[in-house]
Amino acid sequence: MSLSTLQSVRTAWIASDDPAVLERISEQSVHLALWTRPRPKGLDWLDTLDFDEIDDVQETLAASDLGSALPAALEAAGYPAGVRAAVLATEIAALTGRFAHIMQSDSVRLRLEVVETDACRKFHMDNVTARLLMPLTEPGTQWIEADGGPDTPVNHLHAGEVGLFKGRIWAEAPAILHRSPPIAGTGLSRLLLVLDGPLQVPEGEAS
Repeated sequence: MSLSTLQSVRTAWIASDDPAVLERISEQSVHLALWTRPRPKGLDWLDTLDFDEIDDVQETLAASDLGSALPAALEAAGYPAGVRAAVLATEIAALTGRFAHIMQSDSVRLRLEVVETDACRKFHMDNVTARLLMPLTEPGTQWIEADGGPDTPVNHLHAGEVGLFKGRIWAEAPAILHRSPPIAGTGLSRLLLVLDGPLQVPEGEAS
């Protein structure tokens, strides 16, 4: 696999501006595959969205139905109809399809949620096979290396970046932990896309 020359490799995580980096999550040593990129410019309007008027989207979608199901789900949740909803749906559908392929799954559990609290405020590992997180507005999800000690740096997913995290079902021991950024009491809201895969490790993948 050819990855960008900007690729960065650590003991438990790998990062690149090439989306193919997400496929490296199948490697035993990789607990976080990070696609570093700016948020697509066609989604800048999300920064001006009135989140009080938006409902969370929670769907289990067949990979084959992503293109047709997402626009209607977004409009029903209060997202602007027409071109804006179509652009957002196209972005989410492409990413969800990539995730379904990596996880060898016919369906994906999708959440597009407005977060106004600290939600999961402690660094943790999810009880899933793998979870994909993409913050669509700032501030984004924070993550650390589990064995970094008390002075371990806190890293952030920026808006548009994609982090694919191994969960407890796949990983034998925690290596990367993540949490919601602390925003309670600040008046901030953030928009987060969450994709969960099947409850079993993909057949033939490293464990």
